[in-house]
Amino acid sequence: MTDLSASGWTPDRAAELPPGTAPGRVSRVDRGLLSVLTAAGDARVHPAAALYDADPGGPAVGDWVAIRGELAVAVLPRRSAFVRTVAGRTSAAQVVAANLDVVLVVDALIGETRLRRVERYLAVAWSSGATPVVVLTKADLCDDVPAAVELVAEDALGVRVLAVSAVTGEGLDDVRALLGPGRTAAMVGPSGVGKSSLANALAGRTLVATREIRDDGRGRHTTTARELHVLPGGGLLVDTPGMRELGLYDDTEGVGTAYADVALLAAECRFRDCRHRTEPGCAVAAAIVDGRLDPARMVAWRKLQAEAHRQLLRVDARARAAEHARVRAFHRSLRDQPHR
Repeated sequence: MTDLSASGWTPDRAAELPPGTAPGRVSRVDRGLLSVLTAAGDARVHPAAALYDADPGGPAVGDWVAIRGELAVAVLPRRSAFVRTVAGRTSAAQVVAANLDVVLVVDALIGETRLRRVERYLAVAWSSGATPVVVLTKADLCDDVPAAVELVAEDALGVRVLAVSAVTGEGLDDVRALLGPGRTAAMVGPSGVGKSSLANALAGRTLVATREIRDDGRGRHTTTARELHVLPGGGLLVDTPGMRELGLYDDTEGVGTAYADVALLAAECRFRDCRHRTEPGCAVAAAIVDGRLDPARMVAWRKLQAEAHRQLLRVDARARAAEHARVRAFHRSLRDQPHR
């Protein structure tokens, strides 16, 4: 028997369990099977078909599920979740990881600065309900770590920025301090930024296979599935595959938080419908002119705002279409069976 508090279980969740079930935390999702952490140890259970009816549907890594026998019959309410739009031309949501305390937005301290990419991940992370932290890897390959960290910190408002090296161990204790017993973090970021190497360094053993670094200093990410790992100090870490694209999912609130400085300036504009171009009394334009705001950051803010708005419209349209289809099916059934 194991203490489930080490897996993040809290006593108040007991009321959420259906009668006759036991809790388990999803550590990996495979086709037709869930790997779960239970009081009796690791187990493999089948998800009930009803688990995929919800939107966003299906159990995700980090979820707590109610288990009856060898079947997971319910997903307990999520306290937090990192959610993105499924890659491709779709408005469907995908839960990357659930019930997180911390979201580690991982990027590398080599190559050109990728501020816009970090900002996009932070916008989604702020909406997750967890605390975002930026982790900049490969500090041993960077000539001026303090300057690189400061550059990112200027845009990552209200977010702690840590520089780490899986090779020298620099900064690893700062990351471990975020992951006390029962606390869960998810690492998110593109391929090759060192997420797998960081996971292995935090665990003190090989959790995830890595490949040799390429000529440009970037690694080749080999994680193929999201998985929850238990660390020696009692924390839990979700390693995720690199994301080729991170689509916002109904994320206007996260965009506003990630770009709080721009949003505050926009609120000071003379006109409420200011487009921040040539309108008189535009506080955003004035901040760009006097050097208080990077124009590239303003452009990124407008781009993510527009993307979040389009996604919201797509989600609403899908919901309306589903409701219209339900009503049509209902009336069609009445016509087919008028006396029932």
